[in-house]
Amino acid sequence: MDTKLDTKLIQIEDTKKIKDEELSEAAAIIRRGGLVAFPTETVYGLGANALDEEAARKIYAAKGRPSDNPLIAHISCLKELEPLVSEIPEAGRKLAEKYWPGPLTMVFPKSEKVPYGTTGGLDTVAVRMPSDPVANRLIALAGVPIAAPSANTSGRPSPTMAEHVWQDMNGKIDMIIDGGPVGIGVESTIVDVSGEVPMLLRPGAVTMEMLRETVGRVEMDPAIQGPPKENLRPKAPGMKYRHYAPKAALTLVEGETDNVVAEINRLVKEHMAAGERVGVICTEETKERYPEGILRSIGVRSQEETIAHNLFAVLREFDDLQVDCIFSESFSKHDLGQAIMNRLTKAAGYHIIKV
Repeated sequence: MDTKLDTKLIQIEDTKKIKDEELSEAAAIIRRGGLVAFPTETVYGLGANALDEEAARKIYAAKGRPSDNPLIAHISCLKELEPLVSEIPEAGRKLAEKYWPGPLTMVFPKSEKVPYGTTGGLDTVAVRMPSDPVANRLIALAGVPIAAPSANTSGRPSPTMAEHVWQDMNGKIDMIIDGGPVGIGVESTIVDVSGEVPMLLRPGAVTMEMLRETVGRVEMDPAIQGPPKENLRPKAPGMKYRHYAPKAALTLVEGETDNVVAEINRLVKEHMAAGERVGVICTEETKERYPEGILRSIGVRSQEETIAHNLFAVLREFDDLQVDCIFSESFSKHDLGQAIMNRLTKAAGYHIIKV
């Protein structure tokens, strides 16, 4: 963006007792086509009026985001869904009843009201109803659906604190609302309900197991399982482009724990001997087993939610520490582990060593 904006940072005093006057200026900025970053239960979002094509363009410009990468429209209640979609399939209705408000985004056939600038040129629209009280109240006060991808420079680790947003967005957007650290720490699950069979496009805190329990058959998009094809037209954010990446080269090491620890220790020694600063992503269970390298425990394996919560903050911390390379342990690919591994694999550019 050519013009540097004077980004205003506001602090919410008590997220359990939000005063409308704390958010009224932010709501007015959204209505007039400006950009506001705000907390959600997953990560911080970069919000603009989802029905304003020019406002959507500003989001892409601020993030440096490719314009074929769709945006998610955020609503505050179910009645706000109907004007945005041409139909609500039965699977979408069931999932909304069960998981909204919450960390679930659904892809519906779009109505004419939603501009192609918001949907990345697609005839579908991704919609979510956040449970975070700041996000939910802001949308209601704005009176329009808010398009909000993660509030980071495109490709970087997603922001889980207002400080991360400030690092990436100061001078590029009108306002940042600081509502404290987010709860979950990885972006919402995305399910396409516009076809005959619901399709998982991005794993998250609403897991594949939970989706199948609610609607029966759910398939998984091949883009989740390996590097995306060059000609992929993404139906949801994060499917096509390198995402969540720290500045240093990240390598995942997969296998039985003893073998993983031994291989990471070997790689650390080798890279340190070459004069590099080396980061290691480990867990509380293994942190005593790495004698060298700059260690960061990402959480407790038996509590996957701790790993999800800390993931992006740890990647950003390694940026601040200016390491040259990072080696990370791998995690279970079931339940929330599927979302964690999806983000780590993309952050590593699919660079995985199996031992």
